[in-house]
Amino acid sequence: MKVAIVGYGKMGKLIRREALGLGHEVVAVIDPVAQDPEVTDSHLDASTLNGCTVAIDFTHPSVVVDNIVLYARLGIPAVIGTTGWYDQVAQVREAIDEQSCSIIYSGNFSLGVALFFQVVKYASHLFGKSGLYDPFIQETHHAQKADSPSGTAVMLAQMVLDNTPDKTSIYSDTLHRRREEDEIHVASVRGGSVPGTHTVTFDSQDDTIELTHRARSREGFATGALKAASWITDGRKGFFTLDAMLEDVFLQRESVQ
Repeated sequence: MKVAIVGYGKMGKLIRREALGLGHEVVAVIDPVAQDPEVTDSHLDASTLNGCTVAIDFTHPSVVVDNIVLYARLGIPAVIGTTGWYDQVAQVREAIDEQSCSIIYSGNFSLGVALFFQVVKYASHLFGKSGLYDPFIQETHHAQKADSPSGTAVMLAQMVLDNTPDKTSIYSDTLHRRREEDEIHVASVRGGSVPGTHTVTFDSQDDTIELTHRARSREGFATGALKAASWITDGRKGFFTLDAMLEDVFLQRESVQ
């Protein structure tokens, strides 16, 4: 693949290293503020993306929607790892609806997290049916993370909400009041260099069940993003989540077996 890396923070640097290690060509590194010698351009447009077969975007929620629209208009497949924009997904879909584009996005490209999602979905279904457990989500990330709550925490909360009949909403701000019975609370902590820890708790008067994913490093995120880039550039068209890729890969494996 000929990769354009858009956003050259910690994840961008790691993706560049992993991509080169896997034999891919990094044709552009685009960031408006980074001073690293690897940065080729400060502005994202058709000319700075020229020659790439896929863009991998770990930028900022304030710019990522415009970036996605640009990738779609140019017909450049893109992997979107930026979080904090999911309240605009519907508008983005509408904006690129008539474009022949290839976009895959996720709040977390770690394949371990993707499998963790499947566990949480099933557990939420079981605990939700019982009517005995009150769910909540806690997440911790490094001090430099730009958004709160994390995209992964939002996705986990939505999974729990979809499978818990007596819950109707998600609340992710600091509570200065008593939590409503039909709310799922998402709590965030920022500090140190924590790559990412997410815990989904189901609590009752009799016991507590905790499901936790704890990232040890960011390498897993980079590996997953590059796998998603390979998948999205394999002739696919559409606006995908990571679940679509996993379902496709698992189905292929099952057919082989």
